[in-house]
Amino acid sequence: MTTFQEEEPLNLPGDVDLVTFGQRLRHLRRSRHLTLADLGERVGRAPSQLSLLENGRREPKLSLLRSLAAALEVPVEELLRKQPPSKRAQLEIALEEAQRDPLYRSLGLPRLKVGVRVPNEVFEHILALYEELRRSRTKPTASPEEARKANAQLRRKMHERGNYFGEIEQVAARTLDAVGYRSGALSQGTLMSLVTHFGFTLRYVRDLPLSVRCITDLRNNRIYLEREQLGMHTPRTILLQTLGHIALHHDVPRDFADFLRQRVEANYFAAAMLMPESTVVPYLQEAKAARELSVEDLADVFAVSYEMAAHRFTNMATHHLGLLVHFTKNDQSGTVYKAYANDGLIFPADEDGAIEGQRMCREWAGRRVFAAPDRFSVYYQYTDTPQGTYWCLSHIDPSHERDFAITLGVRYEDSRWFRGRETGNRAKSACPDGDCCQRPPVELAQRWEGMAWPSARAHSHVLSVLPTGAFPGVDDADVYNFLDKHSEQ
Repeated sequence: MTTFQEEEPLNLPGDVDLVTFGQRLRHLRRSRHLTLADLGERVGRAPSQLSLLENGRREPKLSLLRSLAAALEVPVEELLRKQPPSKRAQLEIALEEAQRDPLYRSLGLPRLKVGVRVPNEVFEHILALYEELRRSRTKPTASPEEARKANAQLRRKMHERGNYFGEIEQVAARTLDAVGYRSGALSQGTLMSLVTHFGFTLRYVRDLPLSVRCITDLRNNRIYLEREQLGMHTPRTILLQTLGHIALHHDVPRDFADFLRQRVEANYFAAAMLMPESTVVPYLQEAKAARELSVEDLADVFAVSYEMAAHRFTNMATHHLGLLVHFTKNDQSGTVYKAYANDGLIFPADEDGAIEGQRMCREWAGRRVFAAPDRFSVYYQYTDTPQGTYWCLSHIDPSHERDFAITLGVRYEDSRWFRGRETGNRAKSACPDGDCCQRPPVELAQRWEGMAWPSARAHSHVLSVLPTGAFPGVDDADVYNFLDKHSEQ
């Protein structure tokens, strides 16, 4: 018989929540009036090994998982459901996570063991005190260095998954089914049905604090929103991002990395609602078969911004179309605001691997588009790099603050699936070495080195830490005053 340690680990999309799995296993075992010894005898495992599973301290293995499901007479999927099996289990999981928090451990309290005789009210009181402790000890969210590291770590996770989050796709699909969505662009009526589905009402206002795009009143179940268009962040996009936090059961962020993860997940949810997987995948597959893939068409068909359409394309490209891609958002100076790649393209990065804030090569399409004769039409380009040749489409997405170039690119051999592949625009880049654009040509440098004294623009964000609070940059006093004012209306 294969030993417990030698079995193949479970290989399922998404992460298995070990604590929730253990709670479900314990709940199902007890509901069948089985002891650990009873269940261990049925599956050929020692009670101590099963205890480790129930306490979330060991990953389930595939053969054991199947044996447990058979012994408990449930499908394997029932054991792997991410929802806690009961309110009691939810409280126990929350307490377990709280006790793992370094802030909680800093109190020096002995570990609280969960017993069947401890009433739910005790857990609720402890968790409430813990949440208040977190709020009272809120510190600056992160230093710039910590923020860059968090961005780099998140981007690595996105790369590992091909920027595809199957669990969020499923949540979005179930939510759309619940309000009767069938196909096409998301209508205003469907959007209002979604607000009602989550138990909220929507109020448009004109006096939101400057530091926020939206406020959710959890006491009165109201969502406050302005009608102002903010580039990619249209009112309906902001609303769907807000509903995403609710649908994905987000809690107050523990730190900047948690805040960043939640923001990415909420953005993903919004895109999955506006461009549902069930609708967008057949559309893209048909376009690929016709060799007419186009971000601008995707934006038009689903009535979304060019940036969101390009972002959503990266979600679908690798998982459904077998295409490796890269994506960038940069301003006219070449400063990178967002970037993603799994096609081998190397972005400029600092020592922590952070891309945001770095300057893009001036030969890349995202910078050359600003000098194009028609700067607001889609610009196509082939770029020879040390990693190979890439084909890119780049488009300037204007906003009320500044213009940004949104670029989507693929390896040369995959350009055959896209409209614009016949372009004659071509450039050569030696980056990230830098000789092509980061340093001036030798003759030019010899003429002017030591004879120029430029006055640089001030970049105040480089000199300061990130704003304090769980939600970086949000003025809590303004938000609370706003809620006070509107709660009486």
